[in-house]
Amino acid sequence: MKQDERGHRVPDDHAAPASLRLDVWLDVACLFRTRSEAQRACRGGKVHVNGQSAKPHREIRAGDAIEITRPLGRRQEVVVRGLADRHVAKALARELYEDRTPLPSPEEVELRRVARLARAFGARTDPGRPDRRQRRERRRMRGKD
Repeated sequence: MKQDERGHRVPDDHAAPASLRLDVWLDVACLFRTRSEAQRACRGGKVHVNGQSAKPHREIRAGDAIEITRPLGRRQEVVVRGLADRHVAKALARELYEDRTPLPSPEEVELRRVARLARAFGARTDPGRPDRRQRRERRRMRGKD
């Protein structure tokens, strides 16, 4: 057994891998909440590795440049600095990449602020399941009540 940088014992056979699946790394590096969310983004063409659209099973290595398209057209650019195939603390996860995303322009900041306010005050776009009152109204309209 050896010790990691925090003094915890780590098995000898668990060294950092030379390459790792993209979806796993995106999840472990806390760039997406879940691995399935990372897979969805890759399949949707929202993730590019070294300028090429990447599938979830693509192997990445240290030094690869990753570009992620976020909502409202914002692009996040990161460079892989380290690999980990298991979840680590969020502070350590941030050390797995170098964020090279340019700062947003004042126009982009204002656009995000307005979009956030509109989302808070706007009606839901997805009505969801009907509640009791809506179900009764629908029944009446269909003539079943």
